[in-house]
Amino acid sequence: MTRRMSLERCRPDDVGALTHFLGGVDLTLSGLDAASVRLWVERDPAGAVVGSTGYELSGDGRHALIRSVAVIPEGRSRGRGTGLARFALARAAEEGASRAWLFSRRSGPFWQSVGFHPADRDDLAAVLADTHQVRLFRSTGQLEREMAWSRPLTLGEFDGTSQNGAGSSSGGEGSSGRNRTAGAYGSGSSA
Repeated sequence: MTRRMSLERCRPDDVGALTHFLGGVDLTLSGLDAASVRLWVERDPAGAVVGSTGYELSGDGRHALIRSVAVIPEGRSRGRGTGLARFALARAAEEGASRAWLFSRRSGPFWQSVGFHPADRDDLAAVLADTHQVRLFRSTGQLEREMAWSRPLTLGEFDGTSQNGAGSSSGGEGSSGRNRTAGAYGSGSSA
């Protein structure tokens, strides 16, 4: 049986551990410390980051760029990634977003299982132009190599996300610790 996730809001002193974790799976590191980026981490009993999820809203709050969804390899194929993705989608909908977007070249089947469909990259870049990730991808020329995905969001759609192990969130203190190699679902891939 999959244990229930306990996610903590990423605090400024967690950014180093999260950066190390996401760098190990080649996900975008830009903007992790920005106030506009909402991030959560899951830790093992020793305090190491074993999962993460998050998003950044568009200036008008109607669109969410899902990012930093990753889980250690031992947590894959157990619903952990799905739980992390659904958690971010639910929080974005609660904040008023009606559409979720992401970049992923490697994990299309995973994202399709969470309701995403291929989308126009230029549409994503237009509605989320002010996000860290889009600005980075434009400035480095990476935008042209990315694949965009999108899905509508409905408030309450993810109530009871515990079917995939998610549902618990804590704003409490978390200890920092060493990180293990992680597996990622490609939101914000920089590979």
